[in-house]
Amino acid sequence: MSEKYVIYAVDDEESIRELYRYALESAGFEVSTFDGGDALFARLSARLPDLILLDIMLDGSDGYELLDDIRKNPETRETPVIMVSAKGAEIDKVKGLDLGADDYLVKPFDLDELSARIRALLRRSAGRSEPTIERGELVIKPETREVFFRGEPVLLSSKEYALLVALADRPGVVLSRGQLEEKLYNWDSTVGSNAIEVHVHHLRKKLSDGAIKTVRGVGYRFLKEKEAGK
Repeated sequence: MSEKYVIYAVDDEESIRELYRYALESAGFEVSTFDGGDALFARLSARLPDLILLDIMLDGSDGYELLDDIRKNPETRETPVIMVSAKGAEIDKVKGLDLGADDYLVKPFDLDELSARIRALLRRSAGRSEPTIERGELVIKPETREVFFRGEPVLLSSKEYALLVALADRPGVVLSRGQLEEKLYNWDSTVGSNAIEVHVHHLRKKLSDGAIKTVRGVGYRFLKEKEAGK
């Protein structure tokens, strides 16, 4: 069994730290959370992470200053950092990136997108890229989150994209509605009872393709190429 990637998440709100822990552990990462810079650097002296998730607005400290300290530390100079903030102005993003952040996410954001960005950064830091998914006339490029059908780009919402990847990545395998809801919504118990059906309907319209099949009473599966060609 391969060793899990280690993520350190820094946020001064306990509820946010718990959400990070739940979502990222569900995505297969090992997660430690911290309420500020002192706690983070105390752990850094004992164990280095594979990536740091850093909030800008911390109680009693500045996330920008903490990022600067991370980049000045020889041990963490090359560690990927994603900055998170409710500040969505371009000047805030530029400041974070100029100080050495590898990515910048504005709250609120989709947790599937967060996991995808983390995986992309980890692949880049390891010098690897996620392979393109090709299923007949459908092409999915995870590195850029682009989708093409019959050579034309397809515009998908974040949920539609996550659903398509979940199905297309495992052709022939039936995924239940519960499994798909977990992948798309994590802990959110307020998701509508027909949310997956709605996303599947939209995908079928946008792709004009019969590749996504309903398995009545169970869930959905993406056809294998031999089946799609029948």
